[in-house]
Amino acid sequence: MSRESEADLPGKAALPGVLSEALHAELVAFRRDLHMHPELGNQEFRTTAAIKARLEKAGLEPRVLDLGTGLVCDIGAEEGSTAEGSLFALRADIDALPIPDTKTECAYRSTVPDRAHACGHDVHTAVVLGAGLVLAELHREGRLPRPVRLLFQPAEEVLPGGAADVIECGALDGVGKIIAVHCDPKVDAGKIGLRVGAITSACDRLEVSLDGPGGHTARPHLTTDLVTAVARVVTDVSAVLARRVDSRSGLAVTWGRIESGHAPNVIPQHAELSGTVRCLDLETWRTAPDVVHAAIDEVATLHRAKSQINYVRGVPPVVNDPAMTELLRDAMVARRGVEAVEGTEQSLGGEDFSWYLEHVPGAMARLGVRAPGERMVRDLHQGDFDADESAIAVGVELFTAAVLLDAER
Repeated sequence: MSRESEADLPGKAALPGVLSEALHAELVAFRRDLHMHPELGNQEFRTTAAIKARLEKAGLEPRVLDLGTGLVCDIGAEEGSTAEGSLFALRADIDALPIPDTKTECAYRSTVPDRAHACGHDVHTAVVLGAGLVLAELHREGRLPRPVRLLFQPAEEVLPGGAADVIECGALDGVGKIIAVHCDPKVDAGKIGLRVGAITSACDRLEVSLDGPGGHTARPHLTTDLVTAVARVVTDVSAVLARRVDSRSGLAVTWGRIESGHAPNVIPQHAELSGTVRCLDLETWRTAPDVVHAAIDEVATLHRAKSQINYVRGVPPVVNDPAMTELLRDAMVARRGVEAVEGTEQSLGGEDFSWYLEHVPGAMARLGVRAPGERMVRDLHQGDFDADESAIAVGVELFTAAVLLDAER
């Protein structure tokens, strides 16, 4: 990754200035409106309509995806100019989570029961919208050096992720590069975290059913002790995998639900358990279904239980392209200085931005949303999660600078 000083970066004089107070205030209000009206994956009709209306107000021509939610909007792309990867894409995810908003002293808390923007997708959306408005103004002034596509994606939280459906709709046609941000409550607002290579992990879903003839708890030796079989799958599968997969790949099965039985003196006939499979390494992830399936079958058979396994493919790791990661670093340095960029570790969380990177080079930055000086860390996917809204301006400046700097390389 390059180490240029802010003054050494090319084209710095051509970069737009700090986001205007008026636009930042509008984007904060837009984000708060989304925060109050969260929608789950593939149900983001109100969110899609709000984004579309604001882009049309700016004189742009957004196109709602054939999925019914989500949209794309090209800026500076003349007829026929989207061939051969000419478009630089900025991606935002727009869906919320099925959890309650527990922020008690918040004027813009969710108004929808058991729905919350607890992963920062409302911030991501405001960032891409703001960048689009700035870039559209540059285009009107004749200062946008390359065409840009804004990509507002539905259903990121739904495995295997809405990105795969968006790609099927042709949203990557003509795209040569793509970037995104993801809120990080461990990083101070005003900064971003970057990493070359894998920055997230693969994440799949696992559903297992075990069956046996059932019986009396007084005579477990005459039947399949199904509860013990379930317990052994939970505890022993990980041990089996540890001897069949390189430990450096970080392959891990973690269970989140177990259900079996109704009475204390009855051995049940059926049990269910479900969890996730996470993996740090892309190549190991490609072979994970077969390896995990075999491990579960062996443990279940050892305890005379019949197993049925539903392995739901999720997302591969987000693997940041080195050149695109360097571009994001240089863009941030140009806007905020070298101290605004820090390294970050690979997360065990999954992100379907990875599907785009199977087709075009790109990178994702962690966008700091923690209020500087705040000691409490509000983790993602928690009902009390919130973001320091100054991060919106940081994201807008990062994206606009990246588009302009890339055109000079």
